[in-house]
Amino acid sequence: MRTIFSVFLTAALLLSLCACGVPVPESGGEESAPAYPSAVPYPDETAYLKPNGELKDEFYDAWTAWSEEGRARRELGAGSAQGLEGCFAALLRQYLTAPDGRNKILSPLNLYIALAMLAEVTGADSRDEILALLGEEDIAAVREKAGTLWRANYQDDGATAVLPAASFWLRDDTEYVPETLDLLAREYFASAHRGKMGSDELNAALQSWLNEETGGLLKEAAGGIATTPETVLALCATLYFRARWSDEFSENVTAPDVFHAPDEDRTCEFMHQNGPRSYYWGECFSAVAQRLESGGAMWFLLPDEGVTPEDLLADEEAMAFLLAPGESGEKSKFLVVNLSVPKFDVNSDLDLRAGLRSLGLVEVFDPDEADFSPLAKDPKGIFLSDAKHAARVVIDEKGCVAAAYTVMMAAGAAMPPEEKVDFTLDRPFLFLITGEDNVPLFAGVVNEPA
Repeated sequence: MRTIFSVFLTAALLLSLCACGVPVPESGGEESAPAYPSAVPYPDETAYLKPNGELKDEFYDAWTAWSEEGRARRELGAGSAQGLEGCFAALLRQYLTAPDGRNKILSPLNLYIALAMLAEVTGADSRDEILALLGEEDIAAVREKAGTLWRANYQDDGATAVLPAASFWLRDDTEYVPETLDLLAREYFASAHRGKMGSDELNAALQSWLNEETGGLLKEAAGGIATTPETVLALCATLYFRARWSDEFSENVTAPDVFHAPDEDRTCEFMHQNGPRSYYWGECFSAVAQRLESGGAMWFLLPDEGVTPEDLLADEEAMAFLLAPGESGEKSKFLVVNLSVPKFDVNSDLDLRAGLRSLGLVEVFDPDEADFSPLAKDPKGIFLSDAKHAARVVIDEKGCVAAAYTVMMAAGAAMPPEEKVDFTLDRPFLFLITGEDNVPLFAGVVNEPA
């Protein structure tokens, strides 16, 4: 009978775990947990308020210390996304280009980490196909890149949270290669679990872990994640994101307006803000950024009339902007922007299998050809049978919250005006959330604000 290998790779950055070995935990239990680094917390404004409501001078001293710590950490991970442009472009085009009228969301960073973990448990041509997609020639380079990406983006300071987690779940009657499990724990900072695959107990523990690490944002999607008796391993990684705008929208001016969805017009709550900011444009789009409190930004790309988000993903100029937003000064201008953004709560659940095959991952899906020898002492018949990616992004007047997970189961424009411009997102548009160093954390197409 063919063996089924499940990889639950919930799109993610990965966090540190002390691992000098992987003892066998109780069924569904946790052997070890990631050790998050300490971070200087965002200053508590309420502690610095004067009786008249003004901030004390000490608050600004605390703010300076906090912001300097953030800058020092960002410098550690500088350049972390260099060399990943080809991989990210391929993933964005593959999974966001589908003119079906639905909302689509992808976490490029998290899917990169998920595929890196998959590469660690494969060998020979199976691994080479994954490395080719990731744009590296050897697994050591991928491993180093994954660690650098994490260091550049991890935050937990009270204003912004970029919280990664990882785990692997082992079948209680399978003999694994201990060196590979040690590596996953050490290099990818994953906690270890063992239990009876397909049991209610283990599935409940796995779903609970997913919900906890994604802040409950993906509870419905996570409820469908389950191992089967044939599953031999589940690899999990999650990313939870929360950030405040550096300049919040006023709730007093939020008002209903019309959004022109692909199928019909809909009434949505629009947030409004006007003031000086950088405005960018290309041959078929315009773009602005809403900055986040602790660095990074949410970018909005509005296609010109008659142009779709899918058209932008196929356009080289627009894709170049997505991969390095705001870095081109030739088509940008600092002017007054009257910004109107619909409040939205969008989610998507993507099946990655066909897309991964199109991107060159073929052998891992073939039970006769897949090589999982780095994983199991008896790898015969193990193959990748399923791959899913769920994500959700919510924005309101105060900021943005988002989460994503990838589940892989293996079996066995024109020039702007001189002074001011209206930027109204009242038709389908693209968004991009970048962390430190412009790394794309989440990207999506909003066809229908919910």
